[in-house]
Amino acid sequence: MNTLWKYLQYGYLIVGIIFLVEGILKWNSDREEAFIMFGFAIFITLIFFFKRHFRRKVEERNQQR
Repeated sequence: MNTLWKYLQYGYLIVGIIFLVEGILKWNSDREEAFIMFGFAIFITLIFFFKRHFRRKVEERNQQR
């Protein structure tokens, strides 16, 4: 199961990149929506780093047992 989570966490990065690209594409047509897309990209990237940190912490705890 840990191997699955290890690879699924990169899905957050992929979604973050998609939101970033959408924000760039919408920059000239609708700035307000572009800022929302950038906000989502930042939020999802932060979730990726949080989940990665938490997963590593759990793995270290499981190795000590």
